[in-house]
Amino acid sequence: MEGLVNSRIIPIRTSCRRHYSVFLPTFSLQLRNKNLNKGQVWMMRRHKSLDSVAASIQPLEASTTGNTDNRQPSKEVLELWRSADAVCFDVDSTVCVDEGIDELAEFCGAGKAVAEWTARAMGGSVPFEQALSARLSLFKPSLAQVQDFLDKRPPRISPGIEELVKKLMARNTDVYLISGGFRQMINPVASILGIPQENIFANQLLFGSSGEFLGFDANEPTSRSGGKATAVQQIRKVKGYKALVMIGDGATDLEARKPGGANLFICYAGVQHRESVAAKANWLVFSFTDLITALE
Repeated sequence: MEGLVNSRIIPIRTSCRRHYSVFLPTFSLQLRNKNLNKGQVWMMRRHKSLDSVAASIQPLEASTTGNTDNRQPSKEVLELWRSADAVCFDVDSTVCVDEGIDELAEFCGAGKAVAEWTARAMGGSVPFEQALSARLSLFKPSLAQVQDFLDKRPPRISPGIEELVKKLMARNTDVYLISGGFRQMINPVASILGIPQENIFANQLLFGSSGEFLGFDANEPTSRSGGKATAVQQIRKVKGYKALVMIGDGATDLEARKPGGANLFICYAGVQHRESVAAKANWLVFSFTDLITALE
């Protein structure tokens, strides 16, 4: 605890070159800077009004007839997609073609062991916070390693995501990135897509004064199971959105579809097709082109 109190989060230089895949198939909406024992820590201010979240529109239930039916969206699903005033995207294996923590672990020499934990977490077989802690403990990345990784391996974004985000923004639809990954690695992705930093909800790696790994900020909702759902609920409460859509590939994304949260869950399986998640989605897509075309 003493090491954490005296720790600081050091701004990380990021690279934002576009890389495309060659294949297809705590907190509030503001951040503020505080001083803490001579070190700087990014802290998020919790708004008291966010303690209770009420549903304004009930979420659509997924088809119970199996995951093959939801490849073709119903009229109601299409109407919600076209009328949404906010869309929240998962990042790893959705906006980007890889899992950020797996890539960082591989870069640091612990790729296989960490990837196994990621698969369990995304499938929903273990609590997310347990998987996150276990994965980081396997390689404990230093600040220097994270910076080196960002310099040498810029984000690889999914085909079609730039066009989709631009089209949504042109329709005055607000776009968010909600991730169980780390802000240090997601900031450059947001820069590529033109998404404001305040629209990012993700975890934060913590480093000591010498750049040594200390852990992650456990106060972030996205650091634990159900965290994405909490983030979506709070965003909706603060902004007053009438219809909100969550797009992702994992069990933690599916959890966001609940009263007061996402009305619609679209499973993007262009990178990872997790059948247990896809079967419960309102709409299953393997390409962002399907979502772009549906807006036209």
